[in-house]
Amino acid sequence: MKIWPQFWNHIPEKDRPSIRAIVAELLGTGVLFGDMGRERELFLIAREYQGDLSDYLAVAGLELLLDPDRPIFQARPIPSECGLMASFTKDETLVLLTLWRIYDEMRMEQPSEAIIITANDLDARLKLYFENVDPPTDGHLERMLIKFRQRRFIRFQKDDEKLGESRIEILPTLARAIPFESPEAWNEHAGLFQKRDASTEPIA
Repeated sequence: MKIWPQFWNHIPEKDRPSIRAIVAELLGTGVLFGDMGRERELFLIAREYQGDLSDYLAVAGLELLLDPDRPIFQARPIPSECGLMASFTKDETLVLLTLWRIYDEMRMEQPSEAIIITANDLDARLKLYFENVDPPTDGHLERMLIKFRQRRFIRFQKDDEKLGESRIEILPTLARAIPFESPEAWNEHAGLFQKRDASTEPIA
């Protein structure tokens, strides 16, 4: 017999395996997608028990957020309260900042559409925003994009012939994981990396 918390005894037996899977996904990746298939089933159950899941995650310093436009739940660390905040290297932080800026600008132009760019677009913006910083090599950029895909910040489809033509969909989870209140707040943070000697910077 599997152990089940007493405070969730009101959840029917039939829903408990799904709740286990939902909690594992949110704690493991920070995101629960609900686009299709089994993911869609889990998303609908998570929406039914959103209050229970929010209370559970709050103990770990996580805030459960439901995207208003797409079927996505995100467990976002509460600033200063969560020990699960990730630390990224300087190169990773620069790419994340660039992705955030692209997402913010394109959302202003096309609020209801998916934000999709190529790796070449990302490289060009990275050089524009951080002109005094050496850009990553193709291999290094690919490894970072794979990591961000695992964190559910992006969807990344590699072009096997030309990395620059690879497709990157910037997900709204990125904007919530790195919640700058305004472009000015972004500029202030990005300014820390204009010098070549910038070190590792922690961001969610």
